[in-house]
Amino acid sequence: MDVTDFSELPRIVTPLLAWYRGTARVLPWRSDPKPYHVWLSEIMLQQTRVEAVKGYYNRFLQKLPTIAALAEADEEVLLKLWEGLGYYNRVRNLQKAAQVVVKEYGGELPADYEALLKLPGIGRYTAGAISSIAFGLPCPAVDGNVLRVIARVTASEENTSKEPVKRNFESALAASMPQNDASAFNQALMELGATVCLPNGAPRCEACPLSHICKAHQLGNELAFPLKDQKPARRIEQRTVFVVLSENRVGIQKRPPKGLLRGLWEFPSAEGKLDRDAAICYLKTIGLTAHNLVPLGDAKHIFTHLEWQMTGFAVECTPCSDCALTWVTLQQLREEYSLPGALKAYTAALGSLLSEK
Repeated sequence: MDVTDFSELPRIVTPLLAWYRGTARVLPWRSDPKPYHVWLSEIMLQQTRVEAVKGYYNRFLQKLPTIAALAEADEEVLLKLWEGLGYYNRVRNLQKAAQVVVKEYGGELPADYEALLKLPGIGRYTAGAISSIAFGLPCPAVDGNVLRVIARVTASEENTSKEPVKRNFESALAASMPQNDASAFNQALMELGATVCLPNGAPRCEACPLSHICKAHQLGNELAFPLKDQKPARRIEQRTVFVVLSENRVGIQKRPPKGLLRGLWEFPSAEGKLDRDAAICYLKTIGLTAHNLVPLGDAKHIFTHLEWQMTGFAVECTPCSDCALTWVTLQQLREEYSLPGALKAYTAALGSLLSEK
C-alpha cells in the first residue's frame, strides 16, 4: 500500500483560511459557539444536511436550553424533538452523555479532547470539532468531508475507509494546522468539503482555493479520490402500511424497545405487499373490522443497509375490544407522538383524512 505524501499539506493553510473568512456560511451554531451548541449541532449534522438541521437545532434549544435540561428530559420529548432527523440513537446517546456531564462535570462540557472522547456518542471527529470550535484547542476534526478534501489534495492512494489511514490523516492535519486558529481551520476544511469539493458529481474546482495545490486536480482525475470500500447492497423489505381511522382518530402503536426505530410510534403494518383482500384479513388479526380501504399509493425509505418499499391504505374501521392500538387525534399526533420520517408519505395524508379537532 502506498503511503500518502503529506509534505505539501502546510501550504493549504493560508489560502484555505482566506477563502473561509470570505465565504463561510452564516450558521446559528457558528454565530454562538457555546460548547453545548457546538456539540448539539455536530450530532445533528451527522448524516444530515445543514439546511435540514437549522429548524431542528433552534427548536431543540428552545425546549432544552441547557445540558442539565437535556439530561432530565423525558424520552418522548426527546424523540418528538428529533422526529424526522433519523438515526435516533444519536439523541439517546446525546442524553446519556448529558447525564454524565451533569454528574461528573457540573453540567459543563470538559475542555479536554480525551475526556470528551469518553462520553457516549462522541467519537474522534466530534471530540475534535468540540475541542477546536468551542474551546480553541488544536485538535483535528476529520469527517468524510475532510477526508475527501485531503485525499484529493494529496492524491492519496490509501483507502480512507480504513481506521489506520484516518489516523494518519488526523496526524498530518494536527501537524499542519495553525495552533492559534484551529477552529477556523477545521471549519474551513468542513466547509470546503460540503460546498466545493463535493462527493457526488463534479467538484467545483473553479471555486476552490486549493486547486493550485491539489494533486488530484493537476491529474485531472478528482473523482478517483478518495479510495473507499464499496458499500454492501441494501436489503429490500416490502411492507404494507395502514393509516387506521376511527371516530376522527388514528390508530398508532409503539415499536419494540430494541431494533430498528426502537421506541418510536408507527402506523400498523404487515410484511409484504398486500392486496385489498389480504389487507382486510390482516386487519382482522389485529382486532380491526375494515369498512372501507382507500389506497394511499407507494413510497420508499432508505436506511443505511435497508430499503423499505411500502404500499399504503387508509382504513375506516371499528376496533374490537382486543385491538392494541393507541387512538389519538391529529393534534395529539403532531404535538406528543414521534413517528419516524420513513412514514412521512403517509403521515402527510392525515391532514385530508382527519379534522383538526
